[in-house]
Amino acid sequence: LRGRDVYEGARIELVLSDPVATIEPGDHRVTLASGRTVPYGALLLATGAAPNRLAVKGADGAHVHVLRTLADSRAVIARATSAKRAVVLGASFIGLEVAASLRQRGLDVVVVGPEAVPLARVLGDVTGAFVRALHEEHGVGFRLGRTPVEIRDDAVVLDDGEVVPAELVVMGVGVRPRTELAERAGLRVDRGIVTDERLRTSAPDVWAAGDVARFPWRGSHVRIEHFAVAARQGQAVARSMLGEEAEVRDVPFFWSQHYDVSISYVGHAESWDDVQIRGDLAKRDALVAFRKGGEVLAVATVFRDGASLAVERALETGDAAALEAVLRDAG
Repeated sequence: LRGRDVYEGARIELVLSDPVATIEPGDHRVTLASGRTVPYGALLLATGAAPNRLAVKGADGAHVHVLRTLADSRAVIARATSAKRAVVLGASFIGLEVAASLRQRGLDVVVVGPEAVPLARVLGDVTGAFVRALHEEHGVGFRLGRTPVEIRDDAVVLDDGEVVPAELVVMGVGVRPRTELAERAGLRVDRGIVTDERLRTSAPDVWAAGDVARFPWRGSHVRIEHFAVAARQGQAVARSMLGEEAEVRDVPFFWSQHYDVSISYVGHAESWDDVQIRGDLAKRDALVAFRKGGEVLAVATVFRDGASLAVERALETGDAAALEAVLRDAG
């Protein structure tokens, strides 16, 4: 995304097309595929995650895409210029954002997913139903509770026998952390590279950040696939490498754009026992709080950016009273 001159100006040696083959923590060096060895005093693993592909017949077709890189994006756009109908496999954030983009390009779009309500695992049933209705208003069709069994050149066959026409197929079915290097180096890996509160791994002078890192958050280890989290963690690792001993306190945050509606999410809730809605989702003016045992774990907002920022500040400082005040004032 940046030219070489940017890196050279910052005294950064950029090595492309020669990936790391092995990491040797004991000797503080990495060996590249070419055989070149590079010593280090500090090492950051920011290997990210790789998109999943469904293991169904036809999944390797030229018209079947994932969306992870700039090249992926350009490939989807190129196909969309000639295709008239698209099927998106996966009712995830990526899948639904792709669906919105393709609808705005004039394609007929059908979203296929095994769940009953899109995004219910992250946003709950009510907010998930709101997102589905928003897409249906723009002409997106849904086949939920369904999975593909075959991808043909011009259609996707579902497990109930329905044949959905499509000249373009996009898979948005999650990612897997790229932990292979860490595993071969003997680092602690558990559904991601395990770190401490400063993002240090189990090896001396080795850090991890971004989608690959599994770090402490409110009493457990979590791995969060938000690009804003990755950027902030990179900054935190740089400070840690320079000797600053502060813990990473940034609150997880992301947003998702669907047509003219943006959903902001602050915090992290893998499960909850209570959902409180302030305002009116149908009028696109709402705050949704996710609680467990009475504690607010996360808050999603629609067109309430001020409240979202106030929630982030309260979560960051651990000010429960301020957080409850934000929810009361939300009305």
